[in-house]
Amino acid sequence: MSTPTNDLFLRACRREPVERPPVWMMRQAGRYLPEYRAVRATADFLTMCHTPELATEVTLQPVDLLGVDAAIIFSDILVIPAAMGMSLTVDEGVGPQFADPVRTMADLRRLHDVEPEEGLRFHCDALRMTRRELHGRVPLIGFAGAPWTLFAYMTEGKGTKSFSIAKKLLFADPTFAHALLARLADNVGRFLVAQAAAGAQALQIFDSWSGSLGPREYREFALPYMARAAAIAKTAGVPVICFAPGAGWALGEIAEATGCDVLGVDWHTDAAWARGVADATSRGIQGNLDPTTLYASPEVIRERTRQMLAQIDGPGYIANLGHGILPDIPVAHAKAFIETVQGWDSRAHAAAGHAMEVGS
Repeated sequence: MSTPTNDLFLRACRREPVERPPVWMMRQAGRYLPEYRAVRATADFLTMCHTPELATEVTLQPVDLLGVDAAIIFSDILVIPAAMGMSLTVDEGVGPQFADPVRTMADLRRLHDVEPEEGLRFHCDALRMTRRELHGRVPLIGFAGAPWTLFAYMTEGKGTKSFSIAKKLLFADPTFAHALLARLADNVGRFLVAQAAAGAQALQIFDSWSGSLGPREYREFALPYMARAAAIAKTAGVPVICFAPGAGWALGEIAEATGCDVLGVDWHTDAAWARGVADATSRGIQGNLDPTTLYASPEVIRERTRQMLAQIDGPGYIANLGHGILPDIPVAHAKAFIETVQGWDSRAHAAAGHAMEVGS
């Protein structure tokens, strides 16, 4: 398929020279936009995910309204467990819930593997429709949840702060845990490949609950299965981004294990340190402004954004938040962030850095 008119994002994923960093925001198609809320008033969340026309409409909104340099398909990470046979509900003010948590080998046996063009056809159709409607303006990103994060939701039955049930299973029944994680890794990988076939020009794996695990458990139960999914996704031939918020300490290990093209960086991680890891591993780097910074005045947002850029800009850099944009952020504040990045001159920054090195 043809290269987008604005290909900054794809060039950055490949660590190719860019005039300025591309910028987009996780959860950019969301509740902070009045236009999104207008669509949401007509349909519940899962209906929006399952209706390609609605998913396409809200995916395009931040491209049209904010001028971001990439679109990410509107969906949810829990579509995979639902397609595997779990009963998913998403209620306003309650969040996602599974009526039938998976906690034993017998529970695991009742699940089925997913053929994406069948069980997740709505998602693939939304990608195809969005790709057409973008008319080559910017690249389109597909995504999926990482196995550990899906495991946590599937075993807990809902969102949680303690992860006591999920983590108990890691210790009490590691055979079951590894079996479910392996099954998820294969289904996630196949889903990502199908998304690329449907039009996604890059793929992001979100391990949202990485921070719930200590280093030993992360290395045993999370990282190997993200790596397994990423290895399958890499066969699609498009850039792969791995984002493990709360596990910034493992960025180098994530790069090595997953073979990803781009490392996502959360707001807990020092930007300059992350730049060092990216250069040492020859990876792209994406992040990492604290989303709550967007509550500040536009002047402060611009200042903090420039400070971040000065620390982290370089080969393969993609500007983003360190987590998803929050639902009550003023649109003007989101624009201040985006416009500040788009006004940044990477070449001037690199030249200034070189001059400082020569002078020293």
